[in-house]
Amino acid sequence: MRPRPRLPSRPPLRLTMRRARNAVAIALASAATAIALAFLAAVLWALVARGAAALDLDVFLRSTPPPGAAGGLANALTGSLLLTAAAILAAAPLGILAGTYLAEIGPASPLARSARFVNDLLLSAPSIVVGLFVYQAMVVPAGHFSGWAGAAALAVIALPIIVHTTENTLGLVPDTLREAAAALGAPRWKAVVAVTWRAASQGILTGVLLAVARISGETAPLLFTALNNQFWSANLNRPLANLPVVIFQFAMSPYDDWRDLAWAGALLITAAVLALNILARLAAGRRREAP
Repeated sequence: MRPRPRLPSRPPLRLTMRRARNAVAIALASAATAIALAFLAAVLWALVARGAAALDLDVFLRSTPPPGAAGGLANALTGSLLLTAAAILAAAPLGILAGTYLAEIGPASPLARSARFVNDLLLSAPSIVVGLFVYQAMVVPAGHFSGWAGAAALAVIALPIIVHTTENTLGLVPDTLREAAAALGAPRWKAVVAVTWRAASQGILTGVLLAVARISGETAPLLFTALNNQFWSANLNRPLANLPVVIFQFAMSPYDDWRDLAWAGALLITAAVLALNILARLAAGRRREAP
């Protein structure tokens, strides 16, 4: 009969110390998370409380008013939609094609390595630097601010996000799909368009949505490019009203009615960014669940 092994009466000192360090690390991480969530909750509470009180139908139907008059943010909302749409229409095709080259055509070429380096620099570049560059490249030669310059600045900010997301998403597509397309005799471009892009379509869409969420609240580049317009205008060749700049100007003003409109605009732009992030996460979740 084998003797029953004796259980230690107490854990070794090393195990006790490891458990203590683990408990301290968990406590510190939990405290840091609670502090961050508390600040976030305070910001959101102030935003919802002040912004919801200023929301009414005039915000969506009337243009920005002079001090002391009633008005809304219709021209700023329209201008922001135009700038964002123009920027994404320019950045999305370029970003998807560039990301496809980096992932499919020449992933190890010197051009691809240089492109990744430049793309990483653009990802981390301050938006005000982008705005200053577009100001010198487009506004100064034209002699006036314009919506096209604002859209160009936003496109430069959105481009590296789309490139990075597209490359990473295409890298997750199994090589067996590419091999199957090649075995069927499909040319390289046909395999990319009909097989690889189709398999990675939801991930690419996620990158585009994240880029829209990134540029929709940018203020600094638009101060150098599109500037602002108090009146209703959809002319991209002239200064164009946009929500971020209106929020900045109205929030810094001494007029209570302008500050109320700034809170309403901040709530609207936060809700839009939140909706875009939710859509991006849903698209990413569907991509992971797809067989």
